Amino acid sequence: MAVPKKRISKAKKRIRKNTWKKKRYWAAFKAFSLAKSLSTRNSKSLFVRQINIPK
Repeated sequence: MAVPKKRISKAKKRIRKNTWKKKRYWAAFKAFSLAKSLSTRNSKSLFVRQINIPK
């Protein structure tokens, strides 16, 4: 017979939600930072091969 699970307190729920949000924030921050450095050609962590087009 199925037994209902115990309820999670609001505090625990909020803590878990904030942890998840924090991870998401840092992932977005790093991605934006890398995009910014690539656009200014200032990247030191990612090497992009330059293609020379003959004129």
